[in-house]
Amino acid sequence: MNGGCRAGWFMWSFLCRELRAAAGPRRLRCRSAVFASSGGAVPFGSACGEPPGTMERAVVRCVPSEPKLSLWFVLSDGSAKHMQRDQTEPLGRALARIATNAGKGHAKAAKKSKKARAEAGPAGEPVSAAPLAVRLFARDGEAVAEDVPNAEAWQDGAVLQIGEVKYQVERNPPSIAELQLPRSLLAGFPVCPKIRTEFGAPQHCLFRWYREQPGGGGDEPSPGGAAWLEAPVSERVFTPTNAHIGLRLKLHCTPGNSQQRYGLPREVESSGPVEAGPGACTFDSRHLYTKKVSGEGLIRTVSYNVLADIYAQTEHSRTVLYPYCAPYALELDYRQNLLKKELAGYSADLICLQEVDKSVFTDSLAPALDAFGLEGLFRIKEKQHEGLATFYRRDKFSLLSEHDIAFSEALLSDPLHKDLHDKLAPYPLAQEKVLQRSSVLQVSVLQSTIDPSRKICVANTHLYWHPKGGNIRLIQVAVALSHIRYVTCDLYPGIPVIFCGDFNSTPSTGMYSFINSGNISEDHEDWISNGEEERCNMSLTHPFKLQSACGEPAYTNYVGGFHGCLDYIFIDINALEVEQVIPLPSHEEVTTHQALPSVSHPSDHIALICDLKWK
Repeated sequence: MNGGCRAGWFMWSFLCRELRAAAGPRRLRCRSAVFASSGGAVPFGSACGEPPGTMERAVVRCVPSEPKLSLWFVLSDGSAKHMQRDQTEPLGRALARIATNAGKGHAKAAKKSKKARAEAGPAGEPVSAAPLAVRLFARDGEAVAEDVPNAEAWQDGAVLQIGEVKYQVERNPPSIAELQLPRSLLAGFPVCPKIRTEFGAPQHCLFRWYREQPGGGGDEPSPGGAAWLEAPVSERVFTPTNAHIGLRLKLHCTPGNSQQRYGLPREVESSGPVEAGPGACTFDSRHLYTKKVSGEGLIRTVSYNVLADIYAQTEHSRTVLYPYCAPYALELDYRQNLLKKELAGYSADLICLQEVDKSVFTDSLAPALDAFGLEGLFRIKEKQHEGLATFYRRDKFSLLSEHDIAFSEALLSDPLHKDLHDKLAPYPLAQEKVLQRSSVLQVSVLQSTIDPSRKICVANTHLYWHPKGGNIRLIQVAVALSHIRYVTCDLYPGIPVIFCGDFNSTPSTGMYSFINSGNISEDHEDWISNGEEERCNMSLTHPFKLQSACGEPAYTNYVGGFHGCLDYIFIDINALEVEQVIPLPSHEEVTTHQALPSVSHPSDHIALICDLKWK
């Protein structure tokens, strides 16, 4: 079974369990999918003259890429039947199999009925266990021919009739494949559930939130004795208050799609209670500038190294790098609460993140920012567990294409970088170090949804970290700029670039000078940044006119042993200009807990934020 089939099978298995649970010991009635909170939801269709909500339901899962379809229904004796049939099989064979299954159930029911009648006395006629007629009717009431393939026959709104019982066919109704709440819940911080749907989308689901009320008195008592009170929130994101401290949360989610069609709901309870938040955070004052999404023609851009968990959780980090940080504040769940609140509060159009753990992107950031209207892209570093993430606001931009590269691979094998490779060849030690690095470049071409003539190239990177690696960073950024030139000149001629990242370079370095001026001389001191053995003198140029949109802050990285400006948002000044730069936290805020990260700041870096304007 291939990966797609396997994933689909697990989704279907869960749906069957939910349906079976909903059916209980008796038959499941087909409810019209109209909920009090649905805001005019459309009920499932009806056929053969039956009004909605009066028939049983037969749920069909049929995906073109999979060889089989699945069928689920509940017989009159209360037994649930789950069948898998080839999509190309004639309908008649599937109906014959249903008749066999139904006949067995009917015979059992007849035996029980006969035994009950015998015990009750001679009155009454014997119950027949004759085979049941099974037919499938199209929406117009016409019987579907038995030579029609299953994939074509089992259409939404059709009616399956087994004996006297009618089942309305629901083909591929929206379903929830995964629903999770974060393990750590903090008062004042948004709770963003992870939701994975099939035949639906999270933005079309219906949400109802509950808070625990221990000791009873609520609307829905639980087996443990607690009760749940519904919160006055019907949004995907719920922000608990101090009143919720010590209480668990529950989410009731009904999957839906863009046609306002809804499937079976699912519930999830938090594993622990809401805890008290840290109080004032370094980003609270910055949120005062970013309460609303930027207006038309503006692009609010964020660049942020968020500190990968694999680096925050080492013994070296706890004892040497960040000994001043409370251990619980280095825990992933705690930092993710801060990070999600921080990023959501910036109301950004573009977010470029570095040091993003793959699992954090999948399980935390992507679901959370999706709830706030942002679509995410991820590029992992070569042979690493962390990488780069780019998010864009989906009502402002659509993705045209991605052009990510690994620096080492591109330098080694892409003809685009042959000249640079040839220049580096006489310096084998420097060349070897460049090729050993796992650094990557994430490049996304976006198109404005408001003005399709406007396209933009968003580049995101994290250069080599070593303090003596200035020569390596020069080579890496030369590869990056050459690749960006190819995208913006050859593939999409004339489109501007926004180049974000943690460049691990202060404004006094050759890397910064190279990007700003467009050239670097072969005698620049950074070519021998790691001594004579790694010398790799060469002159380099690039065609862009780039400048740092946020200027040269005193620092964007502040740890116990170092502080300096390492992060930048470089913009193409031929097409873009800076409307405003969101002020960084004050020095007092940054040093309240000595340095970063801290109980009030999730990373050792500080986010750069600016509003850009098309010229």
